[in-house]
Amino acid sequence: MSNEPDQKPEETPEINPEAFADQAQASEGTAPVDLAAVKIAALEAEVAEWKEKMMRALADAENTRRRSVKDREDAGKYAVTSFAKDLLDFSDNFHRALAAISPELHNDERIASIITGLEAMDANLLKTFEKHGIKKIEPLDETFNPNFHEVMFEAPVPGKPAGIVIQVVEAGYVIADRLLRAAKVGISKGGPLSGDHQVDKSA
Repeated sequence: MSNEPDQKPEETPEINPEAFADQAQASEGTAPVDLAAVKIAALEAEVAEWKEKMMRALADAENTRRRSVKDREDAGKYAVTSFAKDLLDFSDNFHRALAAISPELHNDERIASIITGLEAMDANLLKTFEKHGIKKIEPLDETFNPNFHEVMFEAPVPGKPAGIVIQVVEAGYVIADRLLRAAKVGISKGGPLSGDHQVDKSA
């Protein structure tokens, strides 16, 4: 019989699979990949891209709407431009005819009422112009403005500085903010002409 003490067999250490996997990944120098996070990031990038496209489309639509509104407003303001230009000659001739009537005829009872009616027609024509945004320019004693006035002559005038309108040869007109016809004027002579008003001349 052997006198050696009984020896227990050596126990095999338990292996944790998760710890083993972590150690293996660490030894290989790679990080775990989270597929869900990658998909979320891709979807977020796609959403951001579509959002930007949508915002651009909305901005384009708003710009188109504003241009359309402006075009409609301009059409309303300037629709009568050509017609108004044709009427200006008639208005000028009508006004000249009234101005040519001698004062004696105004006192003649036989035609005084006719003259009064013609004057009323002239005033009504100007009111109709104004109703449609057409205003008369009669800049007597105003500073010359090249945006509204056209110089026909210059003359020295004692006591007046240079560039003052001393005579309106022909009245001008504007429609809304656009020049329909420049006023033809005579101005005082002496210095440089000046004008600080701006007007759209595209009518």
